[in-house]
Amino acid sequence: MSDDDRSTRHSVLTTARRAAALVNVLADDRPDPGEVAAVLLEYGEAGPVELGPEEVAGMRTAAALLREVFAAVTADEAAAVLNRLLREHTGPFRLTSHGGTAPWHAHVDRDDDAPWAEWLLASSCLALAVLVWDRQRPPGRACASGSCRNVFVSQGSGPERRYCSRRCATRERVAAHRGRHSGGGTQDPA
Repeated sequence: MSDDDRSTRHSVLTTARRAAALVNVLADDRPDPGEVAAVLLEYGEAGPVELGPEEVAGMRTAAALLREVFAAVTADEAAAVLNRLLREHTGPFRLTSHGGTAPWHAHVDRDDDAPWAEWLLASSCLALAVLVWDRQRPPGRACASGSCRNVFVSQGSGPERRYCSRRCATRERVAAHRGRHSGGGTQDPA
């Protein structure tokens, strides 16, 4: 792995996107540990990643808390949730390189060997807090589609996204179009 790759996997935006991906995969009633591990590997965790049911259950609890940040409508709401989570669930701010195996980066979990759930909540809160600070708006949101539970990270400038994917946006547009045109040729009796 090049130094650029090593730095990118610890970037604020990558960490925030990893948080959203984990919140989504952990939303299932019984998340598959293999799918959770696949998300961790996709976002740069060193393998192998082996997760047991207790670890996944703890991560699922952390993900439910993080979902509150994505549900926030304003920067004030997102900041209030993040402040509460940081106060209740994290340790002191520190820099680590994991003994020289990674580039220097910030941590707010209690130590480098913290349980997965603590690490997920702490690292995600830190990244999402930086996005609120930098952009002065919520760091992401929940998909506006009533049939989707996914969350996503806002992209930055430009119009605000309402849906997690083009697929959800298209499905909602088609449903709205069909709803407007389903009455078609009916007329009120005179």
